[in-house]
Amino acid sequence: MDGGNPDEYWFCVKHRRVETPEDMCPARHRLGPYSTRAEAEHALERAEERNEEWDAADGED
Repeated sequence: MDGGNPDEYWFCVKHRRVETPEDMCPARHRLGPYSTRAEAEHALERAEERNEEWDAADGED
């Protein structure tokens, strides 16, 4: 544990699950923190949306 806020959530890309400070993988495997469990559950979807937005912005230059 890294002493994180007990009210924060992370998404572990290695295990594809939501994690809390009581049960966390190393930082290199996590996305977050997120304020809610629901936000963490959709972390991969949001990351994909952002990648698409950035790719589109790169194409505008």
